[in-house]
Amino acid sequence: MRAKIELERMEFHAPHGCYDLEKVVGNRFQIDLAMDVEVGDMPATDELLKSVNYLSVYELVSEVVRIPSNTLENVAWRILEAVNSAFPQIVTSTVKVSKLAPPLGGKVERVSVTMSK
Repeated sequence: MRAKIELERMEFHAPHGCYDLEKVVGNRFQIDLAMDVEVGDMPATDELLKSVNYLSVYELVSEVVRIPSNTLENVAWRILEAVNSAFPQIVTSTVKVSKLAPPLGGKVERVSVTMSK
């Protein structure tokens, strides 16, 4: 049996971007992560050890997102690599990384990159 586990609208402050000021001051980022997980009989047995621990996923994403990157694509890729490596129950995962209020010279709510593995 499979389940979809989603952590939505996680928000972090991080130093990502191609401009020097972004690397010093940082910006706000929103992360959405969806994981298709092989849960086997866990829903019936209610055994925590067979599930993906949501707190552990959040902490891993938090750790990875704080490593400076020039591009959102790199941030998304590193999140997917870390999460899929840490939790072998994950069959597929999709992450959306959004930079809130990007410095584009006008009013833009966010720019986003979505990647799947």
